[in-house]
Amino acid sequence: MPIHQFKPVEEQLIYLRKGASEIIREDELKAKLENSIKTDTPLRVKLGVDPTAPDLHLGHTVVMRKLKHFQDMGHTAVFLIGDFTAMVGDPTGQSETRPPLSREQVDANAQTYLSQAFRILDRDRTEVRYNSEWLGKLTAHQLIELAAKYRLARMLEREDFRTRLQQNQPISVHELLYPLFVAYDSVILKADVELGATEQKFNLLIGREIQREYGQPTQVCMTMPILVGLDGERKMSKSLGNYIGITEPAQDMFGKIMSVSDDQMWTYYELLTDFTDPVILRLRDDVRIGVLHPRDAKSRLAHYIVRNFHGEDAAVKAAQEFDRVYSQRQAPTDTEIITLSRSTAKKLTALLADTGLQPSRSEAERLIKQGGVEVNGERITDVQKQIDISQPGEFLLRVGKKKFARLKIE
Repeated sequence: MPIHQFKPVEEQLIYLRKGASEIIREDELKAKLENSIKTDTPLRVKLGVDPTAPDLHLGHTVVMRKLKHFQDMGHTAVFLIGDFTAMVGDPTGQSETRPPLSREQVDANAQTYLSQAFRILDRDRTEVRYNSEWLGKLTAHQLIELAAKYRLARMLEREDFRTRLQQNQPISVHELLYPLFVAYDSVILKADVELGATEQKFNLLIGREIQREYGQPTQVCMTMPILVGLDGERKMSKSLGNYIGITEPAQDMFGKIMSVSDDQMWTYYELLTDFTDPVILRLRDDVRIGVLHPRDAKSRLAHYIVRNFHGEDAAVKAAQEFDRVYSQRQAPTDTEIITLSRSTAKKLTALLADTGLQPSRSEAERLIKQGGVEVNGERITDVQKQIDISQPGEFLLRVGKKKFARLKIE
């Protein structure tokens, strides 16, 4: 009796293709899936991450979700923490040599990565490895042997290296070793499939060649698209401030997803949900013909994503709170209360700056001119507006789209 209950190959392929940018090569993946059923042996599917930052955002989860898809199909997910390679620094997309991280930084980031990754992956069915296990033990002889298996000319075909050479930007020798280290990981792990973002394609392909050099079957490379951030233009990145962190509060996560453009929403459906292509196509058609409002389609998306990270109750509450604030234009239930002592009337611009609701009076004036300030539900556009705080009372301020505060006069 087979130990593993694999689905038919075509059914697996349909599921695994979803959202993928490129599969190199799909005929090889099909053959590997067929052989895994024949031999009752799960494929070993590798995803390597360098813990260069402590927190994950939805952009990071795109390729992790694909690893989870292979888990769903009964295959072995190998989650590789690049604790050694993180200290080298991945040159991908870099215009200059990246400073290596310390061992302490890498260890701290790795622990955070793992705890967050298991919000997506099945902990009990994930093989976690650290590449310092083998890369940290390479002898000088073994390193030379590895380096001899690839040509410098081929390495310099890589776009970021080629660009830096053309611009007379320096390239350190250790950067040339990085792709070889990543490829050697595949040799040690005997990877059948390696996953990565589209920008990792060069590294993944070197893995195929180095495996061949070491007499192993070559891995299939599957790349996933880069998720565009909330600005709708650049890739999601914490440094760009256009990200949605997977540990953010449910309400914040829901609100950020609702701020995604109507067009961009469908990419999020494709890369961040398990909705099948026919279901997504039907939703798009419903929006196109007016049966479904884009806001409602986006709300379904936000609910799905928030539920995955925070649970159903939190997703429902986040949706209710969003509706309360943005549809019914009421204050959030946890609105900040600012208490002020009674005094004479005060200009609204000064009030916003003095309470910290705006960084300065000039910023407050700019926001008022743009129609971004409301007092008790009334939009204020007069920058000379005076607020009477001579008597006990309460004012509800809405500053921008998301900031509320109750001014309590005592």
